[in-house]
Amino acid sequence: MKKLFILGTGCPKCKRLAENVEAAARELHIEYDLEKVTDVNEMIKFGVMVTPALVVNGKVKVLGDVPTVAEIKRMLA
Repeated sequence: MKKLFILGTGCPKCKRLAENVEAAARELHIEYDLEKVTDVNEMIKFGVMVTPALVVNGKVKVLGDVPTVAEIKRMLA
C-alpha cells in the first residue's frame, strides 16, 4: 500500500494535485492511503516550504507544481 500525502493550504492547485493523484492511483489499480496536510508545522516536518507538494511513502516527489496524471503514474509505479 502506498502512503500518499498532499501538502498544501487547500488552494486550487492543491485540489487539482489531489485529484490527479487519486486518478493516477485508480488507473494503476494500487492500494493507497491519501492524507491531505494543511498544517504548516506538519509541512515543515517534511522539509516542504513550497506548496502544493506530493509525498509518496515518506519521500517528497513534487514541490510547487501540478504534474499530469501520466507523470504521477510514473512516480507511483
